[in-house]
This record gives sequence, C-alpha cells and structure tokens, in this order.
Amino acid sequence: VQLQASGGGLVQAGDSLRLSCAASGRTFSRYTMGWFRQAPRKEREFVAAISGLGRSAIRYSDSVKGRFTISRDNARNTVFLQMSSLKPEDTAVYYCAGDQNLIVSSMSTPDEYDYWGQGTQVTVSS
Repeated sequence: VQLQASGGGLVQAGDSLRLSCAASGRTFSRYTMGWFRQAPRKEREFVAAISGLGRSAIRYSDSVKGRFTISRDNARNTVFLQMSSLKPEDTAVYYCAGDQNLIVSSMSTPDEYDYWGQGTQVTVSS
C-alpha cells in the first residue's frame, strides 16, 4: 500500500482545513487508517484513526476531539481529516498511516502501522 497525503497549508487560528490521504491497492477497505502529526522537536503523536470494514471504531486524541473528524471513502481509496477551529498548537507535519491487522486498542500507536505517507505541513498562525 502506498499512501499520499495532501491538503496542508497555512491558515489562521479558527480556520478549517481538510487533509486527504489517497491509497493504492485493492484492499484499502480492510485497512485501519490513522492520522499522526509531528511538530518540531516533538515526538510523533496520534491524532485520529478509523477502522476498516467489519469494525466501526473511530478514535481521537483528547487534543483534537470535537474539532477534528476522520472519515473514509472506500470507493475512492481515500481517508480524510476535517480540521476545524484550528489552533497554533495544531501546527505540525501531518502523516497518514495504514495497517491491515490492527486491533482497536492499537489504533493510536504509531509503531503498529506498517504503511506511512510522506506528510503534509499544516501551519496555523495566531
């Protein structure tokens, strides 16, 4: 599976932005897909994840809950991250990740994902 993230940019605090992650392959619907982010001098952190077919799990980090929404379109092999009420502390490189065999309890753990996109920069000015 190859992942291509896009949609980042420079926005002001309070604005919205939608990230997309396009995946190759015919089994995308089976993959748990996650979004992670990494700010300068910080570790990569979990943002949101959505499980594959057969499950209905969605997880968010506490820092984005209520502001970000993850969704997927299996017909288009794409996962989205709708970000609203953006804050300067949301500034980071955002990565999408995928894995076919994740259990729900591992959805927020970056080391559990086998496939990663290249990252897209989101900058929120105050």
